[in-house]
Amino acid sequence: MIVTGKAIGSRKPLFAEFSVPPPADSGDGGNATLRDVLDTVVRHEVEAFQQRQRDRQFLRVLTQREIQAGVEAGKIDSGGAELEPQTVDADDAVAVALQAFEDGLYLVVIDDEEQTSLDAPVFLQQDSRLTFIRLTMLAGG
Repeated sequence: MIVTGKAIGSRKPLFAEFSVPPPADSGDGGNATLRDVLDTVVRHEVEAFQQRQRDRQFLRVLTQREIQAGVEAGKIDSGGAELEPQTVDADDAVAVALQAFEDGLYLVVIDDEEQTSLDAPVFLQQDSRLTFIRLTMLAGG
């Protein structure tokens, strides 16, 4: 499934879209829920974060294109950072994401259909599109 993110009132995406395999029980006749989908996405992103941390420990040879992109972004990074790795507990990250959904901090739309319940069944295909929509809270509201 393809994962995207949007913010209300912004044309720019929250993050670059990425692909995640759907939960095992999400196909035709499956019994996967939105809770399962969010669990899968969060765990995938925790693993990707941890991999990026590991990758940054090694010094890389940059191509001319990577150097130019770094110049345009204002930072050229060839890795080799001796930073203390951050620890992320995947179970805690999943719990925070589920609580944020229940608190109404973001919406989830799967294949153009808003999901309103964590425990409702969802049916996903490999090419399904999952969109997170970050909501903006109004001051004094």
